[in-house]
Amino acid sequence: MATSSSSSSAEVVTERRGIPGAQFVEDVQTYLTQTGFDCNSALAFLQERLQQYKMVEMKLQAQQRELLAKIPDIEKCLDVVATLQAKKGTGEALITDFEISEGIYSRASIEDTDSVCLWLGANVMLEYSCEEATALLRKNLDNAKASLEVLLADLQFLRDQVTITQVTIARVYNWDVHQRRLRQASPSAKDS
Repeated sequence: MATSSSSSSAEVVTERRGIPGAQFVEDVQTYLTQTGFDCNSALAFLQERLQQYKMVEMKLQAQQRELLAKIPDIEKCLDVVATLQAKKGTGEALITDFEISEGIYSRASIEDTDSVCLWLGANVMLEYSCEEATALLRKNLDNAKASLEVLLADLQFLRDQVTITQVTIARVYNWDVHQRRLRQASPSAKDS
């Protein structure tokens, strides 16, 4: 209902990955006529849309935090696998501390190894050769970075839509105040 653009606006309302685009309203009267809203209904609709944008923004920010935590973990795993491959064939054991549970560590001596075990999630661990583990981790790292780029673009698009909606709310509200003042001034002008 509110997706049609005003005749004075050259911008087309768009969508990005399920996020509806906000309409910039240049002419409030035309906007209200086209949508069939009165000022209160238009303001209620715009406030609801703003709240929807805020909810989506919170979800995207949570996904961003997850990815920002995941990327260093993957890079750390890649470094560990690279260290194991570098020590391979030297006859020198790798001494390391590993986490058994939160805050509890144990010391291990790792001799030449051709494989590593990776947590895949959902309490699943799989053994991979070092080469396979490196390939998988690099693929996961590339996917996480690509997802982060898309997410950042989504967040920027969403911020733009929030700004446009806030400006539209202000324009509709100010137009309504102006119209009320004109209506109040009209009877007093006729009386004098």
